Amino acid sequence: MQILGIETSCDETAAAVVADGAKIRANQIASQVELHARYGGIVPEVASRQHLLTIIPVIEKAMAEAKASLSDLDGIAVTMGPGLAGSLLVGVNMAKAVAAAHDLPISGVNHLEGHIYANWLTDQTINFPVVCLIVSGGHSDLVLMKGHGDYVVLGRTRDDAAGEAFDKAARILGLGYPGGPAIEQAAGKSTASIDLPRAWLKGTNDFSFSGLKTALLRRAEAGQISSVADAAAGFQEAVIDVLVTKTVAAARELGVKQILLAGGVASNKRLRQRLVDSSPLPVLIPPPILCTDNAAMIAACGYYRLKAGRADSLDLDVIPSLKLG
Repeated sequence: MQILGIETSCDETAAAVVADGAKIRANQIASQVELHARYGGIVPEVASRQHLLTIIPVIEKAMAEAKASLSDLDGIAVTMGPGLAGSLLVGVNMAKAVAAAHDLPISGVNHLEGHIYANWLTDQTINFPVVCLIVSGGHSDLVLMKGHGDYVVLGRTRDDAAGEAFDKAARILGLGYPGGPAIEQAAGKSTASIDLPRAWLKGTNDFSFSGLKTALLRRAEAGQISSVADAAAGFQEAVIDVLVTKTVAAARELGVKQILLAGGVASNKRLRQRLVDSSPLPVLIPPPILCTDNAAMIAACGYYRLKAGRADSLDLDVIPSLKLG
C-alpha cells in the first residue's frame, strides 16, 4: 500500500512516498530556512507564498524518486494542523486536488502525530504502550500512546516550547536563526557551562521554559555572560534536564515498554544521548532527517489511519490549533 504524504505546516514544503507505513520510497524536502533567516524567524505570508511556488515541483520530484505515477498510489496523507493557516492550506488543497482527480482516499494527519510515526520509518520494533516526547519549535508534549491512534496527553508546555526557547536564547546570545542548531553548536565549544534555573512544575508533567529564557536575558542585560558558549551550554542543559527527567519519570510511573522521541528538537545530540543514558527502558529515536518536518512521517501515519478505515472527505479543512489527544 503506497501513500503519498504532503507536509506544509510551517516552512518546509515536503512530499514523500511510503509503502506499508514503513518503507520510504521517496522523501523530498524544500527548506525555506535561508529565506526566513534574514528576518530572524518565520514570516507566515512569505512561507505560504513559497509553498505555492514549490509544492508541485516537490511532489513531482518525490514521484520521480519513487519511480511511480499517481495511478500507483493507494491514498494521500496530508498535514491538516497544527501549523500556520496559510501554509497548511497549500498542502491540504493540493492533496484534495490529487485525491479528487485520481479517485484516491485522503487522510488529514495531525502534525504532532506524524512526528511520532517517524519512529515507524526505522527498522526498530515498537511495542505498546509507549511514552512519546514530542519536542519541536511550537510544541513540547508528553504523550502516552496505547495503540495506533490511541493517545493520552500527559503534559504540555505552558508557555515557550523547547524549540521556541532555543530560538529566543539564540537571539539573546546573538547566534542567529534557527536557534536550536546554533545553540547546540555553540554549546559544543563550552568549557564550563553556566548554571541556570529549571522550572519543575512539581506534581505535573507540564513544561515551562519562559522563566529560563528570562533568566538568560537578565544575565545578558547585566553583563554577566563572559562566554557565549558557556551560556549556550547552560541553557541547553537546563532545557534537556527538565525534558529528560519528566519523560523518564512518567515512563516509570506508567510502566510502559518503550520511550519514543520525536520532533525537530529530537535532532539535538545532547538530548538524544541524555535520554538514552537516563532511561531504564529502550529509547527509540528517528535519524535527524526524520525528526525535522518531513512528509514521510505524514505518509506513515496516514497509512495506519487509512488502514483502519479513517479516511476523510474532500470537505477536509485545516485546523491551525489542532491538538493531539
